[in-house]
Order: sequence, then structure tokens, then C-alpha cells
Amino acid sequence: MDSTTWLLVVSAIVLCLSVYYKKKRHSFKDWGIPQPFEVPYLGSVPRNLWKKYHLSDLMKDMYNFNKEAKYVGMHTFMIPVVIITDIDLVKTVLIKEFDHFADHRELGDAVGDPLLTKNLIAINGDKWRELRQLLSPAFTSSKMKLMFELMSDCADRFTKSFSEQFLKEDDTDMKKAFTKYTNDVIATCAFGIEIDSMKNPNNEFYRYGREVTNTDGLAQLRAIYKMLFMIMFPRFAKFIGMELMREKISKFFIGVIDEAIKQRDEKGATRPDMLQLMMDARDKNSKLDLVDMTAQAFLFFVAGFETASSNMSLMAHEIAANPDVQEKLHAEINEVSEKSGDKVTYEAIANMPYLDAVFQETLRLHPQLAFLSRVCSKTFELPPALPGAKPYVMKAGEEIMIPVTGIHQDPAFFEEPTKFNPERFLEKKITTTGDPKSLGFGMGPRMCIGNRFAILETKVLFFYLLRKHTLQPCSKTCLPLKYHKFKVGPIPKEGFWLRVRER
Repeated sequence: MDSTTWLLVVSAIVLCLSVYYKKKRHSFKDWGIPQPFEVPYLGSVPRNLWKKYHLSDLMKDMYNFNKEAKYVGMHTFMIPVVIITDIDLVKTVLIKEFDHFADHRELGDAVGDPLLTKNLIAINGDKWRELRQLLSPAFTSSKMKLMFELMSDCADRFTKSFSEQFLKEDDTDMKKAFTKYTNDVIATCAFGIEIDSMKNPNNEFYRYGREVTNTDGLAQLRAIYKMLFMIMFPRFAKFIGMELMREKISKFFIGVIDEAIKQRDEKGATRPDMLQLMMDARDKNSKLDLVDMTAQAFLFFVAGFETASSNMSLMAHEIAANPDVQEKLHAEINEVSEKSGDKVTYEAIANMPYLDAVFQETLRLHPQLAFLSRVCSKTFELPPALPGAKPYVMKAGEEIMIPVTGIHQDPAFFEEPTKFNPERFLEKKITTTGDPKSLGFGMGPRMCIGNRFAILETKVLFFYLLRKHTLQPCSKTCLPLKYHKFKVGPIPKEGFWLRVRER
């Protein structure tokens, strides 16, 4: 093919793309909605790469882009997204008008793995409502009290092994250690299986957990863009056999649940865990089948393995970096230990206000999700973004985002917002549920169903860990903490390294 022919082909491709772009073009400025400069076809995606900053920084930029506006606009590739920046409007879309914004973006038919498409986060509509209603009883205070014993056993066993392995080390990879604890907790509380990952790190639960939640290098970024590709081009993704997770992993978890159910049915055994709740629902003519049950257990496994361990690592980092905070925690733990003895109770852990404040402040300063996302399910009219502008009519399928990091670090809501200060939660100026300024677990009917579980397993861990240990920065500790730009969650490039010593 000569140069003239090549030029004609390239020109034709450019022309077709230009026509397609103009046809699909969606400009927020036509509605008087502030919108930053974006790259055609790519939208705001290149900003992360060009500016070399983390997703949380993008959300802060969008939140502060126009402080007079109730919302601003951006594009993820060619998908229009409304960024809600007005705190009252946040509450409106998440609670008051929830029926218009109840859905998440679906992965689509391209993702063939039912463990990824049939879990509580992935499904929408009536299926979501039925499943949410079914699973909610698993996370009541009474159920948490039953699971507390399982968590305590894991935390006690973990702390003893932790002391044996790391007390003499100058630096310890806290994230790697905490994933072993969260792996064991989820295995016992969701799957009904006892595991000791500190002594046996090669168990299949732990190995597959690390593979599924791999955050090393560019692996996580590739997974995100692969998922976006599946959403935008589902037929092509399905045609080329693109997958987010190996089939072998799905078969393993389905097999684990199947075997656990058979064992309990044969022996008539019961256990205070999530699997038992789903089995009870199954016996009441529920539509839950084996794959449905596995999908929910798998969701909590992935969330517990990665998200919970990341939050624990951030909490440990802040405790080590703020000696005054650690001193107050030690004092509170000493007081509870004197009253409870060797076997701490659920009530004692539940009534540790400073430990709870440290958890909440960690979640405020380092939210695991930089934004919340909802999809409009039916036509809804937003108020004008700016005085004099037109109301924006959202259509079904359009998306909104709530910039959590922007709200959590707004000086109008939090004095010295970048400072780690647990006292702000002791003063009760910020409530932890139903407050649009506190979005670590989301808000409204679709907030994280496992928030009580996550709080309890973290508080139990730190009670046992800090009762006999002190955490210190080491030569590998990232101070000040800076997130890796290619990782979705709040994880530093260097990892979470601390020195652990006996008290």
C-alpha cells in the first residue's frame, strides 16, 4: 500500500471518528454546568496520568472546581458523569430521591462470571431489594455479638503469631500481615471454615485472595480499564473472551460453599455465620441457589480481604505516626483489660469511644472509595448548577458521582482537614450515619451492608494487637503518606511498613 493510500485510509478513519464523536458528544456547558477541559474520547481519564496524581486527588479537584456550583460535569471516556458537590443535594440523591438513584453501573453480559455479576453490589432493581432484605439480618447487633467470638479467636491467634514472627524485625509489612487476619475472619464468618494464615500462608483461600485483589504495580489499573472496556463494548469483550477472574477461582469458592452446605445438612449442624443465614433462607423457599449464596460470600471475602486490611494498615500507620493517639489508645485498652480480664467481651469492645474515634477518623482522612457512584434509573430534574442556569434533566442510564475525598477534606466541615484528629468524633460534631459529610461507608439504603462487621473486626484486632504491642515508624515508613497514583485505593507506593515492639 503506497503512501497516498495510507493517507486516504487514515483520513477516512479520522473522519469516521469525528462524525461518531460529534454524534455522541455530550457537553455539560450547553446546560450551564461547569466542566473542566477534557480530551476528546478520553474525557478526564488522562488527568490522572498527566498530572501524576491519585484518583482521590481528581475527586478533590472536581469538588473544588467551582465552589459556587451545586454540581459539575466530567466524562469517563465518553460516558457523561455529574459530580454532585452540594452537600444538601448529596443527601437528596442518596436518601430523599433514592428511588431515582438506587442502581449501580452494571458490568453487563461481557462479564460471564456469576460471582461478579450476582452479588449484592452488582445487581439492581427488585433483585437487589430482595437480596438486601435477606442479608440485612446477618449484620444486626445480635448477629455481630455471635460473630464476635469468631473474630476474637482469630485476633488472639493472629496476635500470638504476629509476636513470634515480627517482634525482632526492624520493619514489618503491615498490609501483608493484616490480610492474613482478614482472610481468616472472612473464612470463618462467611464460609464457616477455620484457617490460620499466619502459620499456613499457602492455604488456597489466602492465595486466591491475593490473586483476586492484586494491587501490585499496574495490575489494579489494568483491571479497572478492562472492566470499563467490558461496560462500553460488551459484545466485543465477550467475543474475544476477556475475563476479570480465572474460572478456576470461581470453581474453588463454589466448591467450598457446596461442601460446607452438604456437611451441615448431613450432620444437622449450625453455626453463627453468614452462610447459615442464607441456608435458613433457602429452607424457607427462597430463590437463593448455590451460585447466589457463593456470590454473596465471595463479595464479602473480597471486600474483607482487601478493603478491611487496607483500612487497618492506614489506621496502624496513623497510630504509629501520632504517639499521642497511641498513648490514649493504650490507656483505654488498659482500662478495659482491667475490667474484662483476659477474655474481653463484645460489650466492652463496643464501648471504647476513643478506639471508635480513631477508626472513624482513619475512614474520614483515608476513605477506601474516593467517590460514590449511582446510576439514574428514571428521568430526574436536578436544580440549576449555578444561578441563572437551566435545570439539568438526567435520563435513565446517566451517572452521578459523590466526591467523598473532596467532602471529607473540606475545611468548611472539618477544621484542619488534612490533620489526623480523632477528637473531632468524640466531640460528636460529625455523626457517623446519615450525615452527608461522613461517607466512608456510603449513605442511604445502598450504603455498605457490612459496616458493622468491618468496624467490629477492626476494633477487635487493634484491641488484641495494642494490648501487648506498640507501633513505631521505621526506615521504610512513608512519611508523609502519599498514595500510589496507579492504585485505586489509598495505598502508598512503598507499602505500609512499621516497627512493632512489646509494650
